[in-house]
Amino acid sequence: MKDFEGLVAVVTGGASGIGASTGRILRGRGAHVFTLDRDAHEGSEGVVPIVADVTDQDSVTSAVEEVARSAGGVDVLVNNAGIGAAGTIEDNPFAEWNHVIDVNVLGVARASRAALPHLRRSTSAVIVNTCSAAADVGLPQRALYSASKGAVLSLTRAMAADYVRDGIRVCCVNPGTTDTPWVQRLLDRAPDPVAERIALEARQPSGRLISADEVAQAIAYLASPLAGATTGVALRVDGGLKGLRLPP
Repeated sequence: MKDFEGLVAVVTGGASGIGASTGRILRGRGAHVFTLDRDAHEGSEGVVPIVADVTDQDSVTSAVEEVARSAGGVDVLVNNAGIGAAGTIEDNPFAEWNHVIDVNVLGVARASRAALPHLRRSTSAVIVNTCSAAADVGLPQRALYSASKGAVLSLTRAMAADYVRDGIRVCCVNPGTTDTPWVQRLLDRAPDPVAERIALEARQPSGRLISADEVAQAIAYLASPLAGATTGVALRVDGGLKGLRLPP
């Protein structure tokens, strides 16, 4: 299927995990894909990597302008750049609060600001934000992370209302615990990594972690012109975490 043929997509946080999978899938479906990341990285075949930092407006604006000059515009923006944090409200220093919100929330705002002038000229404009099941499910030891993703969920809905009459759709995906490099680092720091992984898997009714490709496929669905009537929605990819209540 080549539903993205002729469209230009920008994916932030595209060096690894969900972002890298999204770039590869969109490219396979015909998009001209650019992945942005703060670190130098190699894109998958046909994907163009650009170094940009979503905590720096000049950096991300310059990167988006580079894409628009090179490809003739921007049609799809995937705001995937994000970082995690573990702990209660007593555990994380406020410097960490500021940093996580700067990346996870203001990063969405910065990249979207940079892309909006180009999206307004597109006939198939969409922004998809990577949110989290933590936005609307209370999880232990995730206070800061949950607060940042709750903001992304609300921001997604507000942006959808603001830009629907400009022809720009805005949606988000809410993944459960996903098998990404950040989760692996979390496991590596645990006193018993095997037991911690079992606990993370058991938290989801499906009994396993979500794969990065599964989240990326959901992003691709929302970003596709075939979903042209879909805006302001949060698509759960959480193994049933939000909606299912199984007996113990």
